[in-house]
Amino acid sequence: MKSSVLTRYRVMAYVTGVLLIALTLSVIAEYVLNIDGASKATGIIGFAHGWLYVVYLVFAFDLCSKAKWPIGRMAWVLLAGTVPTAAFFVERRVTRELAPLVVSGEKAQQPVEV
Repeated sequence: MKSSVLTRYRVMAYVTGVLLIALTLSVIAEYVLNIDGASKATGIIGFAHGWLYVVYLVFAFDLCSKAKWPIGRMAWVLLAGTVPTAAFFVERRVTRELAPLVVSGEKAQQPVEV
């Protein structure tokens, strides 16, 4: 597996995670705290997160398919961008498991256990 596949996934995991946290905070500011102008921020951040999540899905799917992971494991990685802070934990675990394969240049033949 090439390191660029893992790097693209890692970058998008962090971007998606940060934007989802920002979106969650802006929704709280808008609906719980009733802060003026929060609805505009919610709209902008929500739009950015939505489109960048699609990019995350593409890169995560590419990574999972090259790692030859089963559908359940792939779904777990793909859905990590929908739960605040989950993308950070999932990214760390995926990187820890796949980094040795990237360094050695091997292809993943066996699915990695969760």
